[in-house]
Amino acid sequence: ESDKNVIETTQHEMDAFNIVRAILRQSLPIERITLRDTQSYCGVLLDDNNRKPICRFHFNTRNFYIGLFKEKKETKTPIESIDDIFNYANELLEAVSDYNER
Repeated sequence: ESDKNVIETTQHEMDAFNIVRAILRQSLPIERITLRDTQSYCGVLLDDNNRKPICRFHFNTRNFYIGLFKEKKETKTPIESIDDIFNYANELLEAVSDYNER
């Protein structure tokens, strides 16, 4: 088997996931927020449902990006550090409220 297909969740991805959970805990139980790592990005989902993406971490390149969702469309935004995720609290809360309204 090839090591190229091994998906490893990095410490950066776990730290980012915990920040997203900290932000969203004010609007829903954190058990509903799940992490799903793939080859090209690390996704944060509502109810472990890939039709309900909250955000994506694109940390596999030299630059870090957070993918934010609005009306099921992803916008990739560069971030300097993991802590910058706190600057997108409103967008993350909006993404979750969009799913709760349906």
